Amino acid sequence: MTDLEKLAELIFPDVTETIEDLETRYPKRDLPEGAIVARFAPSPTGFLHTGSLFATLIAWRFPTQSNGVFFTRLEDTDTKREIAGSGEELLRQLEAFGIIPNEGYMGTYEKGNYGPYKQSDRELIYRTVIKELVKRNLAYPCFCSSDDLTNLRAYQEQNKLNPGYYGEFAKCSRLTPSEAIAKIENGEPYVMRFRSSGNYQNKVQITDLIRGNLELAENDQHIVILKSDGLPTYHFAHLVDDHFMRTTHITRGEEWLPSLPIHYELFDTVGWEKPNYAHLPVIMKLDNGNRRKLSKRKDPEASVSFFLENGYPVEGILEYLITIANSNFEEWRLQNMNANIYDFKLSFEKMNLDGALFDLAKVENICKERLSRLTKDEFTTKAYDFACKYDNQLKELIDRDVDYFKSIINIEREKDNPRKDYTTFKDIYPIINFFYNDLYEELLAKEELPFNKERFDNATIAKVLNAFKANMGLEYDEENWFNNLKQTTESVGFCSNVKEYKKNKEAYPGHVGDVSEMIRIAISTRRNTPNPYYALKILGKEEVSRRIDLVLNKLN
Repeated sequence: MTDLEKLAELIFPDVTETIEDLETRYPKRDLPEGAIVARFAPSPTGFLHTGSLFATLIAWRFPTQSNGVFFTRLEDTDTKREIAGSGEELLRQLEAFGIIPNEGYMGTYEKGNYGPYKQSDRELIYRTVIKELVKRNLAYPCFCSSDDLTNLRAYQEQNKLNPGYYGEFAKCSRLTPSEAIAKIENGEPYVMRFRSSGNYQNKVQITDLIRGNLELAENDQHIVILKSDGLPTYHFAHLVDDHFMRTTHITRGEEWLPSLPIHYELFDTVGWEKPNYAHLPVIMKLDNGNRRKLSKRKDPEASVSFFLENGYPVEGILEYLITIANSNFEEWRLQNMNANIYDFKLSFEKMNLDGALFDLAKVENICKERLSRLTKDEFTTKAYDFACKYDNQLKELIDRDVDYFKSIINIEREKDNPRKDYTTFKDIYPIINFFYNDLYEELLAKEELPFNKERFDNATIAKVLNAFKANMGLEYDEENWFNNLKQTTESVGFCSNVKEYKKNKEAYPGHVGDVSEMIRIAISTRRNTPNPYYALKILGKEEVSRRIDLVLNKLN
């Protein structure tokens, strides 16, 4: 047995398998040509960030559209920062957006043949690989204390040297196996480091699926690959996991680009095929004229729970993220207004390179458009799901009479250019509550009716309302109802044509639009409502008459 083999056995006496055994246990996946295998690999350290949702949407979409595999892996090796239950919550939030893995860590269980899918359960796999690297003199124990490393860093800063543990500064890399064995047998604590053969003055050719061919400084750092607690560092765990889980594509934020030379060297040194890398643009925020990353601390919209709890339709959020991802999506959408976003084929070639500014106003416009294009049944199902979780008032309304709710929601819906009354599901209750008689009476009792008192006194308003009450015209279709309203308008001395009124304002107290607004306020207590004709039809002649009487009493 060589000295390197003795060192490997001393460090890893429990490891009996080899890399070849792992290759047999985790064979290459049997997938169609061109199928992509990608993953969502969160740390259980908090909520799902909007940027993470963006990256995960991309990671999920490419396997889905190529008949590949999307899996989840929990990277839980940073035990100090772990938040209990956050791994399960991350998956629940992803599921709310329709992103469901084919295999992997599923929260309370695991699914698939390439596990374990929690890094904390893969310790023996990492140790097996490192044992082989020690035998090949590609990894070694480092006995430097934290004080040693602090002093080294201070020396490098003082002398304006490239910081880190490399080259002449990697002193433990020069220990012979016998010296290392002696230190271990003496009980000295250590970590395991990767032995780099790189030189940062050289360049390594990098291919990124989004950014093309890049030149980055070669890695020369002897990075830690196994910590003193026996768990691997991110860089090494990523190498082993993505190889044995047979990941073909790694999509992640552009902040990971500087670490790519490390990953390239790790794959090349071990002799494994590198996955494809795609570094996505980071979602930015404009803050006092300056661009910055969306912040968990400063921006509520940085957490996807903000959108779920406030009733934003997931279709709208996902569509907004696709517009950030591919520059040609918006043109496609204009040609396919009712299509599912997943009819659009995502491509790495059309990925935006620059960090997109998060635009909440644009998000809301997209959400408004998407909600308007749902059928009344689709809308009601999604609204009820939201209400059951976050809005008891809305749930109570729907539970009263679901068909009545659908009739309200269906106002000017299911047509080529549908009405856009709602931005979020949270908007529904305050917009439609007046349709319910008891809630209308509550509103009437506490609200100051927003009639234009500067232009119209109570007597004029009462005159208009009485005239409409006597001739509602609800038996007509919308066009003839409006023609009938014009006749009522003329009967109280108002002008039935707005343009004519503007030319000769002195001749009339108001116009047909003013009459329509008075009616709208009387039946709803507000100036803005869904189309008043359909609101009147839903309420019915008897209820409209009752409401007008209540308002007339309030005016007296």
